[in-house]
Amino acid sequence: MLADGTVLHHTHGAHGHQHSHTQTKAVLNRMARLIGHLESIKHMIEDGRDCSEVLVQLSAVDSAIKGVSRIILKDHLEHCIVDAVRDNDQEALDQLNRAIDRFIK
Repeated sequence: MLADGTVLHHTHGAHGHQHSHTQTKAVLNRMARLIGHLESIKHMIEDGRDCSEVLVQLSAVDSAIKGVSRIILKDHLEHCIVDAVRDNDQEALDQLNRAIDRFIK
């Protein structure tokens, strides 16, 4: 990992394949904003702000989390899964299927 949080590659599965990701920095930036947003919602609750306002902000966080998940999924498909198909890595494909099942619940 670079100082700015960019991951150049990671090892995947029992086969030890390494995969590059292009969206790591964008994901980390979005996660930092999400954490800040959650902290502000926590303060809203502590300050006794209107429940409707809190719910609107929680809805925004929910949408942002889904957006980050989509970025990670696309990056994973473009890199890890392309490599897994090329290398006939059934374990990686099975892991993707399990992750998608959890993601779309």
